[in-house]
Amino acid sequence: MASESACRPDREGMLSPYRVLDLSDERGILCGKILADLGADVIQVEPPGGSSARRIGPFYQDEPGPDSSLFWWSYAVNKRSITLNLHTADGQALLKRLLPTADFLVESGPPGELASLGLGYAELAEINPSLIVVSITPFGQSGPYAGYQAPDLVGIGMAGLMYVTGDPDRPPVRVGFPHFYLHGAAAGATGAMLAHAHRTLTGAGQYVDVSCQDAVARALANAPQSYALDGAIIKRQGSYRQTGSDNYMRITWQCSDGYVNFLFSGGAGAGASANNLVRWMAEEGMGDAYMESLDFTKWGYGTITLEMMERMVPVIERFMRTHTKQELFDGAVSRRLLLFPVATPRDICNDPQLAARDYFRQVPHAAFDEPLTLPGPFANSNACPIELRYPPPMVGEHNRAVYVDELGLRPQELVRLREFNAV
Repeated sequence: MASESACRPDREGMLSPYRVLDLSDERGILCGKILADLGADVIQVEPPGGSSARRIGPFYQDEPGPDSSLFWWSYAVNKRSITLNLHTADGQALLKRLLPTADFLVESGPPGELASLGLGYAELAEINPSLIVVSITPFGQSGPYAGYQAPDLVGIGMAGLMYVTGDPDRPPVRVGFPHFYLHGAAAGATGAMLAHAHRTLTGAGQYVDVSCQDAVARALANAPQSYALDGAIIKRQGSYRQTGSDNYMRITWQCSDGYVNFLFSGGAGAGASANNLVRWMAEEGMGDAYMESLDFTKWGYGTITLEMMERMVPVIERFMRTHTKQELFDGAVSRRLLLFPVATPRDICNDPQLAARDYFRQVPHAAFDEPLTLPGPFANSNACPIELRYPPPMVGEHNRAVYVDELGLRPQELVRLREFNAV
């Protein structure tokens, strides 16, 4: 259940003294969202007509429009919006006037795009030496792939994640929701904070070059390490997880109303969990003599062989299918099993833990009669709470506040700039 929540632009956050000029599109939009949630004044700089992120569905009530994209809502909360055409001389001049007020600049254009407009890092740093510039691109600013384009499928494939995702008897697949650029954007926020820590000591800004391929390659779990240490090539295994050249563990199991994750392996913790499951199965008349003869704590973590798996998995599958996700989860808590339900979107929206922490918030929006239900803070802080300070902005909603009230343009100048497609 979402709680009522008023936006609180006056509340101080961890990064409240700082301003971010966010020039990114959907490829880097999460970076600015993280900084905005932490309290920074993030100004989303959009081209006239709005960011391309506004054209990504799904849309509120299935009606496409620049202010009804659920994708935009998710990543634009807590930001302000101005429009600015950087491909015009007036637009470039306006950005330069904004630079002295900024502490960070985030962009996700192709390598060299800003430099071709006379807005490369050297030019930006000359105006504001303490500025931190974060560039988020598929493969970074250098190297033979730097100029390549990469939709999510290409990026995830070239970063190695597709090779370990899917079933072993079928071609590789990517994870359903595009997340190649989300990894890179999150790395961009981390890089921005590392550069900021350095700036607090030296006063100097710097350039943060983020490669989304690098970011995803670091998320391949044990695949690179297994090859380096054992020469084992980790391949996609569907519901299983390969832990070495010949060893596996089963992870995902179907139950009566969905799926659960149960880490079926040996070792001190996982082995004790497996023993507890074996006892539970026996109590319900679904025991197995072979499994009851084993003490899984005596087996090393990830050392159960494929032959053992083939003998035991059908028995466990039959047990799992007789229970719901909730029954298995309740049993896991009381019996100390390494098991948790695989939540659907509906499950997430009705999750009692998220409700107890007031995670979902209802926020009023000027474009709609009903409030929007939006995700709340990703962390709770007692000193500087993470707040919903602004609803997702409409296109250029804060043009007057930024250009007239802050930069001192006359309203007539703003009208002229709009007529010449500069804002």
